[in-house]
Amino acid sequence: MKKKTVAAMLVMCMALSATACGGSDTKETKTETTQDTGDKKDSASSDKKTSASAVRLVSVSDVSKYVTIGEYKGLTLDRASVTVTDDDVQAEIDHNLEENGTEVNDGTVEEGDSVTINFTGTIDGKEFDGGSAEDYDLVIGEGGMIDGFEDGIIGMKKGETKELDLTFPDDYYEESVAGKPVVFKVTLQKFTRPSELNDEWVAANTEYKTVDEYRAAVKKELEENETKSADYDLYSNAWSEVLANSEVKEYPEEDVDKAVEAYKKLNENYVKEAGMEMSDFLKAQGMSEEDYEEDCQQYAESKVEQNLIVQGIMDAEGLSLDDDDIQTLKDELLSEYGYESFDQLVAYYGEQEVNESLALMRVERFIVDNATVNETSATEADVANEDADPESENTGVDAAEDTTEDNASEEDSSDTAEESEETASEDDVANEG
Repeated sequence: MKKKTVAAMLVMCMALSATACGGSDTKETKTETTQDTGDKKDSASSDKKTSASAVRLVSVSDVSKYVTIGEYKGLTLDRASVTVTDDDVQAEIDHNLEENGTEVNDGTVEEGDSVTINFTGTIDGKEFDGGSAEDYDLVIGEGGMIDGFEDGIIGMKKGETKELDLTFPDDYYEESVAGKPVVFKVTLQKFTRPSELNDEWVAANTEYKTVDEYRAAVKKELEENETKSADYDLYSNAWSEVLANSEVKEYPEEDVDKAVEAYKKLNENYVKEAGMEMSDFLKAQGMSEEDYEEDCQQYAESKVEQNLIVQGIMDAEGLSLDDDDIQTLKDELLSEYGYESFDQLVAYYGEQEVNESLALMRVERFIVDNATVNETSATEADVANEDADPESENTGVDAAEDTTEDNASEEDSSDTAEESEETASEDDVANEG
């Protein structure tokens, strides 16, 4: 079953989704709190609170010189929840039946089948850029290709080759082929058919015995995922409100330099693992060296801004990364990223980045615990946005994952840097874009 993103996000993958790149420039209505220099606190009390955790996110001992922290207690927040319907459950089951379909060796393609094809497109007898692909997967009937393409595959047998005489729509997004007749030579490699939902399939493919048990389990998991999604939105919105009402007065130079270095190292490692050179990666991103340097600086400043605010709240409230509550947050990170042990997580991302994530999560929960939360029903717009990536900024791993657009489907999608070299030549213009 598909899972949705929850609150756990490692700093290198999400820092700008929480802080918004260059967010300080757009902030309004700054509300000062006890971290402001104009307020005097009892030094003994302050020292006691600060010493609650040995872990520090910034190099400075007093963040009030660097940031004015917005009001973070007594906020009014909305938590929008979504009701899981029978249609939602059926859609998830249909997806699972499709994913666990049966390969058909005898017979012909029908609507709803998942096919793997090779195809070559020609216009006036000549191949054109993006008109060919190998081992291309699509589901017949989903409408991801131009009119006539999927219908032409219906009735084909495994191993069969067929030519489809079609015409690109006049309003096709790629103007160079819009309105032109095209011939696609299609070879059907293989195809699978969605399984039939019955007790036998359930017993063979799930941990349940009957359709009713399986349907109930699917509904329960969808509801749990919706709860996690609603919680994530609540925590994210709580943090965004505090961030919007905070303001950086000065950036600690040491912290910014370290953040720039870490960001570059992350991208370099990712690009290297993908078998690319950094210059090729930047070219694929449409970035110059100057653009990249500016992106690194913006990322670093946003990350440091986040750490200053988080550290300031932790200092003021005596929050720690060493108490029993932190284990729950560690478990969330392990669950979200699929690691078996916390040591593995730290080994991959680094102790500093993991601590930053845990600290942000801890502060987000503190904000929510000290807020008035109104339960609301999600609007249709909210539901539509649930499947959107909340990490909308192209930073760190996210930047590397947005290297290439895959034109194979009706919706825009992104390939990882590792996939970009394999898929760039397969971006076909047979689809509806």
